[in-house]
Amino acid sequence: MNIVDWAALDPGERDTMLRRPPSQRDAGLQRDVADILATVRREGDGAIRDYGRRFDGVELDAFEVPQAAMLVAGSELGRELKQAIRDAAGRITAFHEATMATPLASVETAAGVHCETLNRAIDGVGLYVPGGSAPLLSTVLMLGIPAALAGCRQRVVCTPPDREGRVDPALLFTASLCGLDRVYRIGGAQAIAAMAYGTATIPRCDKLFGPGNAWVTTAKQQVAAEPGGPAIDMPAGPSEVLVIADDGANPAFLAADLLSQAEHGPDSQVLLLSDSVRILQCVIGELELQLRDLPRAAIAMQSLANSRLLLMPDIDTAMVVSNRYAPEHLILALREPRRWLPSVFAAGSVFLGDWAAEVLGDYCSGTNHVLPTAGAARAWSGVSVASFQRRISVQSVSEQGLRRIGPCAATLARAEGLEAHARAVDRRLQRQGVEVAA
Repeated sequence: MNIVDWAALDPGERDTMLRRPPSQRDAGLQRDVADILATVRREGDGAIRDYGRRFDGVELDAFEVPQAAMLVAGSELGRELKQAIRDAAGRITAFHEATMATPLASVETAAGVHCETLNRAIDGVGLYVPGGSAPLLSTVLMLGIPAALAGCRQRVVCTPPDREGRVDPALLFTASLCGLDRVYRIGGAQAIAAMAYGTATIPRCDKLFGPGNAWVTTAKQQVAAEPGGPAIDMPAGPSEVLVIADDGANPAFLAADLLSQAEHGPDSQVLLLSDSVRILQCVIGELELQLRDLPRAAIAMQSLANSRLLLMPDIDTAMVVSNRYAPEHLILALREPRRWLPSVFAAGSVFLGDWAAEVLGDYCSGTNHVLPTAGAARAWSGVSVASFQRRISVQSVSEQGLRRIGPCAATLARAEGLEAHARAVDRRLQRQGVEVAA
């Protein structure tokens, strides 16, 4: 990686520096995903079974993980891992409980007019948990806990099986701990189709959650765009981190944070912004050193090819650039990190100071790690209990209240050319003996 001087770049070159890696969601992928969705919608379980054989290399008689397997999953795990899962669950629960939205107390907006809100759980939610080379049991925690706190009645988990048709016991233990007792051994776009449309064995869901590869993400976007299709948690893409560091930061920590995201995949992106040439140079050396014994070094190196080390004229400029990029993860490796927090306007999750490794947010600090990527943090938030709820507004109006605000509504309705709207108010006012405009 080379150091690039931000101040020496023209506007076009700056755009290039902040550009994400090319998307894998080309026209061919869009067509292939659309075909999978249509086939599952038409053929149901049979199509899912065929795709499982084709993509996962496994023939399944039943998709749902047997309850017996759920019950014994914990016996296959070591004590340390089970305790770590419980500890993480406790902190995630504590944070999400504390940040839950509460119903707004009734507000009297005019005499006799009371407005309030209700929070209601989404009835059926589908939680996608990637499998691949390792089971993402942390994703089970990040989705299962807020779904339970929200009170969702039906919580369905889909995750790819291994070649023997098994789901990792750590994932099953975590699911049980979160109260998720319906786990289906289905992965990929076909899992999204199953939860979006429902089949003979898999319930239809109202909203879909969870990260995934380009196939899964494309499938989520396509089903959400269909008339009557399910909602989705957010636009998603490859993982990313942006680090802002001053001259007092620890280069070994910075390199480790960059590599922790780079190892996710070749299309992940990491950026380091600093006003210190010395820090940037030291990080280059640390990256070379730490890559030597990193098991996923080949993947990380591909990611680093799409990544940037940017020399900033000052930290103020770095904050502006960060907001423009809107990273999934933002690390402020600064001497007074909290002082800069008011300057953060677009980021999925922020990590303050040298000791706040981004990895802690991935697993067990308590915040949620399902976050907007690819610049979506400009308008989207990470998953929370509110993501699993609907907020419903309520109003009650007395006769006095109607007399107070009815004429306002009728005037505005007529200004919009909606006479029937105005008359719906007028008739009520006339019933009270109030003279209305002709």
